[in-house]
Amino acid sequence: IPQTLSASDMVTPGRLGPPPTEPTDGEQAGQPLLGGAPSSASLDTLIQHLVPTADYYPEKAYIFTFLLSSRLFIEPQELLARVCHLCIEQQQLDKPVLDKAQVRKFGPKLLQLLAEWTETFPRDFQEESAIGHLKDVVGRIAPCDEAYRKRMHQLLQALHQKLAALGQGPESLLGTDRPVSYRTKPPASIHRELLGICNDPYMLAQQLTHVELEQLRHIGPEEFVQAFVNKDPLASTKPCFGDKTNNLEAYVKWFNRLCYLVATEICMPAKKRRRAQVIEFFTDVARECFNIGNFNSLMAIISGMNMSPVSRLKKTWAKVQTAKLFILEHQMDPMGNFCNYRTALRGAAHRSLTAHSSQEKIVIPFFSLLIKDIYFLNEGCANRLPNGHVNFEKFLELAKQVGEFITWKQVECPFEQDLSITHYLHTAPIFSEDGLYLASYESESPENQTEKERWKSLRSSILGKT
Repeated sequence: IPQTLSASDMVTPGRLGPPPTEPTDGEQAGQPLLGGAPSSASLDTLIQHLVPTADYYPEKAYIFTFLLSSRLFIEPQELLARVCHLCIEQQQLDKPVLDKAQVRKFGPKLLQLLAEWTETFPRDFQEESAIGHLKDVVGRIAPCDEAYRKRMHQLLQALHQKLAALGQGPESLLGTDRPVSYRTKPPASIHRELLGICNDPYMLAQQLTHVELEQLRHIGPEEFVQAFVNKDPLASTKPCFGDKTNNLEAYVKWFNRLCYLVATEICMPAKKRRRAQVIEFFTDVARECFNIGNFNSLMAIISGMNMSPVSRLKKTWAKVQTAKLFILEHQMDPMGNFCNYRTALRGAAHRSLTAHSSQEKIVIPFFSLLIKDIYFLNEGCANRLPNGHVNFEKFLELAKQVGEFITWKQVECPFEQDLSITHYLHTAPIFSEDGLYLASYESESPENQTEKERWKSLRSSILGKT
């Protein structure tokens, strides 16, 4: 079974030519993009381009791009059924006597396509009917070479293992969708703080990286397409799919939780010197995250420190050495469409490509911005051209962005996990937004009429006081 494609495999053209079919009715609108694949074409033509023959195999870049984007127009199971049908029809696999020489040239290519499909998009094969299509088409070529049946068994075994691993999704890591929230400060006797569990910034940055990579591992490339799907006007009245972005959404929830955890840890201490120490600690953690290439945790920490209940603590901030924080905020400044961050991300991506150690391979992008980039790519270009053809050029750019992310998420975390720390990160109670404001006002009294009115309202609603 081949390994999952790297980003370069997904987007670098190869040398194989197109399948032996001619485009129809002005099918090819523009220059070919990938070994003969048109920049736009009908869905039928693009499906035909995916089907291997005895003398043709589609490029890896085309396979990934089309399998990623085709779900906007056709359900993956229906696509699989059509591909298998075309293979049977074109190779005459329904005949009582097969051309063994021809099948022996075609068989390895078919198995290679199925292996790449199941490896990169395993969730397309969750239904038993999809497995049935695989067994049927491979069963037809197996009499020509028993090695095909053995290869199919290995493929299915790897697929089941992958689906089993993906079934243990990130929801179990987060405990519940709504972690326990403090509405008021708990008694000091029962409160635990992060610094009491881990006071080493580098260690915490490593454990945050563990959590990030574990969350990312469950996100399938198809979720990026399914998150922004608009119903295809030429499709049937039935939507292509339902809610299939759970892992992507769970990762966004993790980012939000980390923001609130940082703010909670800062607002919790009664003494301003301790609050200042917590701020400086998280600044050091953020710097270590930057050095590791964990930009998502970095941005969550900075966002937590910039939440209003934290930023208003002027007496606390007066005791903080802020020079290091200013440098990090400059790196993640949204000005110029996050120009500084994008430069740093490119540097980390280059380091990953030329890495001499597993640690240098780590690239964890600021996820919300990646989603935003993909959203605007989707919104900025039509899925279909006025003549009804699929805008394949758009989907090649989409595959480039998603393919790079898929490469990054496959990196094995090189740091040893500390379960006590990761457990705290997942389960420690956090303040709700109102709880943060109340804690902030208790730490440093309201300074203006707006804050005084808000404090009074919070005390009334949360504490039942007037």
